[in-house]
Amino acid sequence: MSRGNERGKIFYDTADRLKFLSLLKDYHERYGILIHSFVLMNNHYHLIIETPKANLLKVMHGINGVYTVYYNRRHARIGHLFQGRYKAIVVDKDAYLMELSRYVHLNPVRAGITEKPEKYTWSSYPTYIGEKTGYEWIECAWILKQFGNNTTAARKKYRRYVEEAIVRGVENPMKAIFGQIVLGGEQFIEQIKNMVKGKHLSGEIVERTRMLKQVLPGEIIRMVAERYGVNENSICARDLRGNLPRRAAMYLVYKYTHLSNREAGKIFGGIHYSALRKAFVRFEEELATNKSLSGTITALESHVKT
Repeated sequence: MSRGNERGKIFYDTADRLKFLSLLKDYHERYGILIHSFVLMNNHYHLIIETPKANLLKVMHGINGVYTVYYNRRHARIGHLFQGRYKAIVVDKDAYLMELSRYVHLNPVRAGITEKPEKYTWSSYPTYIGEKTGYEWIECAWILKQFGNNTTAARKKYRRYVEEAIVRGVENPMKAIFGQIVLGGEQFIEQIKNMVKGKHLSGEIVERTRMLKQVLPGEIIRMVAERYGVNENSICARDLRGNLPRRAAMYLVYKYTHLSNREAGKIFGGIHYSALRKAFVRFEEELATNKSLSGTITALESHVKT
């Protein structure tokens, strides 16, 4: 999902919407993305896309970037069109894709723009129920397949599925999002956690720290103490700069835990948070030139990451 800067319009008229849809078609063909569902509102859009080639960042930056250049040129404006980066969540396809598609298609109804989602042109819903052609690049097949092998019958069943939600109301599936990034069951969430553990996550991922299994500073200090054969207290107590185990522990705690610099500083004898950052930088520089030290830290990191 991307929203207009300061909630301003990103689609002024039909020409703008057609341009954006042409970009979706182009990126579908060039980058192999699967576009399951979409809806274009006045000041934001929703896309449900699948990226078999793991190229989400390139695709989204490309679409938003190219469209911004087009929009600014056409409407004689400058500056940002979108409010920051796009927001993305990873979805358990088997458990939530169908429900999420319904949620996206009902956006115009929830916004009070129309009472019938099929009357809203700028959505993939009319294509799903067979009332609009020309969007062959929309990946309807997987969701419709959940309603049976006969396409005509499946379209009718999907329509009933969507209309039932209008009549009786349904729980917003977005409420089940974990850490503002994953929509799925417990097993799926754990699977994603294991995939990202020990890896650097982009700053574009909101609340990314909740996705990582917490590495406790005490565990790191214990491992470092065992590796160097020293007492844990000697690592935590304020000491001279020559204390290598202490510096190694500070480096690993800074890099792999989710503590603030201030919180981490308290663990190491109450040193100032700015000193912790400086110590980290100095240690990284030392690692680049000291192969023996680098090997030791790499071994310790392998335990931290697993």
